[in-house]
Amino acid sequence: MHALEAILALTSRLASVFISGTEQSAGNVVFYNPTLGGGSMLVNTLNGYGEPLNVIVSGESSPEVLTDDGLVNYARAIGFSEECFGIHLGTPFPANLGDGNGWVNQTIELRQDYGDSGAGTCLESLIGGNHFRWVPIVRVVKGLIWMGDRMFRQNGTTADSGGLFLAVSKEEPATDHHDIIPDGYNIGRDSLVASAIGETNFNGVRYMTQAGNISGLLAPGDQGINHGIAQDGIVTLLTVTIL
Repeated sequence: MHALEAILALTSRLASVFISGTEQSAGNVVFYNPTLGGGSMLVNTLNGYGEPLNVIVSGESSPEVLTDDGLVNYARAIGFSEECFGIHLGTPFPANLGDGNGWVNQTIELRQDYGDSGAGTCLESLIGGNHFRWVPIVRVVKGLIWMGDRMFRQNGTTADSGGLFLAVSKEEPATDHHDIIPDGYNIGRDSLVASAIGETNFNGVRYMTQAGNISGLLAPGDQGINHGIAQDGIVTLLTVTIL
């Protein structure tokens, strides 16, 4: 498929997601709109507010990427690793992806590793940076959460896409309690996408990542958003293929 045809095909598919809330192709579902199943595009920060789920890894990505181990390896390929010495001191936040599993807590966080998958996240904790969280949407304490981004898997009985929803943000250093920086939701999302798009690799696995933006899943602005930080309402869809 030529580049222009690929762009037009992706645009058509994103329009389908916006209109119907689902996207299907060859028996696979890219994702289901959580709000149509009683869920939310905001992670519950347990203070009456939420953080936007602003990146989705498509359910049409290579199946190996959507597994727990596969996701961690992919995260390392784009500059994220487990938390410093595996220690997490914050409160886990839940998300409801409208898939029948209700509100499910994160179980692990991944942080920006500054090029060192072993100790780089300790530097991120000290000076701040990008992070995201994720959790499998099942009642099993197994999986991961990417801090700097929070991640959640959509795999309940009523909406089983296998897609991964990430709440991505850029934060202040530990001395400032890891608060989100001004415009941190947009900056965090864009930084992660910039690191992911194109070809990356880790531990002998090569990835190709394509990205497209979706409007209409999140309302732009700061209403209901944690820290009162406005975001632009854009959700980026990543399709990750193992080469």
